[in-house]
Amino acid sequence: MRRVARDILLLALATGISRVFGLVRDVAIADRFGAGAAYDAFLVAFFVPHFLRQLLAEGSLSTAFVPVYSGLRVSDEAGSSDADRFAGSLLSWLAVVFPLVVAAGVALAPIYVPFLASGFSPEKLALATRLTRILFPFIALVGFASVFMGILNAHHRFFAAALAPIWFNVGMILGVAVLARLLPGEPILGLAVGALVGGAGQLLAQIPPLARIGFRLRFRLWPIHPEIRRLLRLMAPALIALAVTQVNLLVDNKLASYLDDGGISSLQYAMRLFQLPLGVFAVSVATALLPRFSTSWAIGDRGRFSEHLGDGMVASAMVLLPATAGLLVIGGDVIRLLFEHGTFSAADSARTARVLAFYLIGLLPYGWIYVFSRAFYAMGRTVAPVVGSIVGVALNVSLDLALVGPMQAAGLALATGIAGLGTAAFLGVLLVSHMPRGGRLVRQLSATCVGTAGVFGLVAGVRAAIGDGPTALAVFVPMAAGILAYGLFVRFSPLWSLVGALRRGRDA
Repeated sequence: MRRVARDILLLALATGISRVFGLVRDVAIADRFGAGAAYDAFLVAFFVPHFLRQLLAEGSLSTAFVPVYSGLRVSDEAGSSDADRFAGSLLSWLAVVFPLVVAAGVALAPIYVPFLASGFSPEKLALATRLTRILFPFIALVGFASVFMGILNAHHRFFAAALAPIWFNVGMILGVAVLARLLPGEPILGLAVGALVGGAGQLLAQIPPLARIGFRLRFRLWPIHPEIRRLLRLMAPALIALAVTQVNLLVDNKLASYLDDGGISSLQYAMRLFQLPLGVFAVSVATALLPRFSTSWAIGDRGRFSEHLGDGMVASAMVLLPATAGLLVIGGDVIRLLFEHGTFSAADSARTARVLAFYLIGLLPYGWIYVFSRAFYAMGRTVAPVVGSIVGVALNVSLDLALVGPMQAAGLALATGIAGLGTAAFLGVLLVSHMPRGGRLVRQLSATCVGTAGVFGLVAGVRAAIGDGPTALAVFVPMAAGILAYGLFVRFSPLWSLVGALRRGRDA
């Protein structure tokens, strides 16, 4: 258990460091490009490479690769030679496939970019197309990096694998700070080149730790390793779920392309702050619970499975509900502190703050979706999360079309938040028979709501008392007051029993 706890802590630490670098990257981008036409074009250009990254690399490929590679390592009496042959065969074929994907993406950019951003002006559309052609090789770099990451994870080298994405952020910071200045005519091209540099850094950073575990790449196309077929079968459900989910982003960007300059950028900046507590806390909770779900279900201990499900719901709520309350009060101040300098104007801050407020409606629901999905995966019911994704997309697209007219970018954010509520409710209903019996879950969730209400009132009161003081003061003083007060509340509430259980490592 101590080894698992250590691995989770290292993962959380590496993820936190990466998020800090990501925040620095966004601050640098906001200072240089603001929420304007050039950054709108960049985000549209990066959509397809990022979509394929989720679909073919860090999403389905890495998720399916680890169990296959790990299984071969366990079953291979001679060590990990067959596992390494499998990895070598996969990487060899990727070396053939990815150049073809990149060539197709570059050649077809004038066809699909106008579809993605049909509301752009001709000049803005031409810029987005050029940026797409620069950015598309990113998918090949991050595709190889995802396999390297899977190998390291299978060898329990979690920290090195989780730390590698930092180099992507470093590359983009370099693109803003250095490369953009070398291209004064079109500085946004420097950001695109910086993204490629960051992708290369993410790939190369994993080579030394791979060498330390003894992995050696041997290029071999034929015969195809038989486990690659199993890999493709495992990838299929994740491919479908990810493809469905990415439709939300596609529709949001397409509709936002008809808004004034900065609409897509405001969505992006607000989403970064929205994803910060999700990425650090919600994903950590879900990741820690997955092996416990799996063990409980495998040994037939349905009672313990229910306990873990309740723990996941409460642990997510304990963090995400107070985070929602705090950001509702000081979200605008946080945006001004981080982004409102350089070319990022006060009007950009106001628009981004409004978008963030509506995104926050879905913060806890999306945290619960992570937990519910892991529960279904542990049960072997992989269809349910896919259907849940389809329900969420249908709801999101319908609301997008209804709300974008009267509410502009904020309407797209509200649609996303409500879609999260709908998806979480759908998955929760399917899991209702596995919810813990008795009143413990209700008591703990009720206590979380009471504590959150107290945080909201305290933070709002402290913020009002500061008035028109310095922005940093308006952010950090209410934040510190809220965290301190909520920590004391948890210590003397029914939530403390869950904290103790998690610290002891409640296992099946």
